[in-house]
Amino acid sequence: MKKFRLLGIVTALTGAMLLTGCGGSNSQASQQSVSGFNVNRAINVISREDGSGTRGAFIELLGIEIDGVDHTSSEADIANGTSVVITSVSGNIYAIGYISLGSLNNTVSAVSIEGVPASPETVQDGSYPIFRSFNLAIGNLNAVAQDFLDFVLSAEGQAIVVAGGYISVDATAPAFAGGGASGNVVITGSTSVAPVMERIAEAYMTVNPSANVEVHSSGSGAGITAARDGTADIGMSSRALHAHELEVVDSITVAHDGLAIIVNNNNPLENLSVEEIRQVFMGNIHNWSDLLN
Repeated sequence: MKKFRLLGIVTALTGAMLLTGCGGSNSQASQQSVSGFNVNRAINVISREDGSGTRGAFIELLGIEIDGVDHTSSEADIANGTSVVITSVSGNIYAIGYISLGSLNNTVSAVSIEGVPASPETVQDGSYPIFRSFNLAIGNLNAVAQDFLDFVLSAEGQAIVVAGGYISVDATAPAFAGGGASGNVVITGSTSVAPVMERIAEAYMTVNPSANVEVHSSGSGAGITAARDGTADIGMSSRALHAHELEVVDSITVAHDGLAIIVNNNNPLENLSVEEIRQVFMGNIHNWSDLLN
């Protein structure tokens, strides 16, 4: 049985395609003398919790899930939420994690993959190899929830998607023509989808002051369940919905997003192959010297 260490906000550390072949992509020996960095130290792997859509997409895209079994390293520290991954990596020079590209900020650094930098442009042109879709799980929507969904998929909503560093699902979306419905909309789910959905909700309530939209973060699985049970109008998911989930809710893709592999700003690592990432997160590559030599 795997034993994972759980990370929270307070306990955060303070210190698709697969390409084969490890090594050969870094040639960073000249950077090993960076002040304060010891290449002989172990890699501190930070992963997301079970039920996270980001983790689900990551292990599927990287081939870490094999025959339905998640082979994430048993030594990985587990972070409940995107912000915890960022905090953990920014506070530990020997840590590595993964987050939504749209959540990337200047407190951590994203490494290139196969020599391709992580950016909305490289996701859009297909050269960046790790990307996924943001989806909304919906049941029977009331008038105001449907009006909000129309706004998400409108030119105005998709412009917010792009401004947030994500990829629009429709560059020619029509202008929003609604805004007359009133009432409450409850949205819950993925911590990766939540930031852009919060910005869209704020813009929608400006257009339609008669509506009140609440956005909560609870994880993709919980969001889908809430939409299914009717405890939320809309569930946010950063992974594709499973067949059994689609039997009870519908799924609408609202944005595309890359997965950024992040390290501390003082970590000299600049580039990884897809296979190196896979081996790190499966626990088969243990020390930074294995990546920086």
